[in-house]
Amino acid sequence: MFAFLLFFLSCAFDEGRGPLSKFVFVELPSRLIDRAVDQIAGLPGVGKRTALRLALHLLARNEEDVRRFTEAIQDMKSGVKACRNCGNLGEEEICNICQDLRREDNRIAVVEDLRDLLAIESTGHFKGRYHVLGGVISPMDGVGPADLRIDSLVSRASEEKCTEIIFALPTTMEGDTTAFYLDKRLRACGVEVTTLARGVAVGDELQYADELTLIRSLQQRLPYASSTGESSPAP
Repeated sequence: MFAFLLFFLSCAFDEGRGPLSKFVFVELPSRLIDRAVDQIAGLPGVGKRTALRLALHLLARNEEDVRRFTEAIQDMKSGVKACRNCGNLGEEEICNICQDLRREDNRIAVVEDLRDLLAIESTGHFKGRYHVLGGVISPMDGVGPADLRIDSLVSRASEEKCTEIIFALPTTMEGDTTAFYLDKRLRACGVEVTTLARGVAVGDELQYADELTLIRSLQQRLPYASSTGESSPAP
């Protein structure tokens, strides 16, 4: 029986700091396994240990299963393309949302990537169009305005049908920087620029909210009747 130890847990005592526990990676018995682990570990949120478990799982599957798996990845890479209109992903030059005549042409929600688009779509509430920037401005990561789909957004905002641009961007420094830049670029287009409300989430306890969230909640407070969706009582 061929068995080998891939990881071992070593416990040591570091003077003045107490016990330390760490995983030590042992050299793999095959360069092919090692290569597969390296590739899988390159995926976001996947460490060496998880990559090894996935690689060994694939190794245990039959050849037909592995073939279908690799073909699905290859077909996705070669067949999926960005919509030339909004940047959404799909298999056609124009995505399904842009082709949908039931959508409202006068409102465009600006999002960072497909994940944010899908999050909004999952609510079933927004019926307008989208514009996927493909990222946010981040000088630390070498991402500037020229790297994003900003010029095409300005062009769309200049169209007569568009009356509102909605910033649905991350509530991070990079997201705020991007929104500030976009707002300056869109001022000459004559459209209303709005952003998603920020504050205490539904179901959250106030004592666990961070200071910035509380500040924004106070600054963007609403009349109670409008916050509950009820009309004010008649005098």
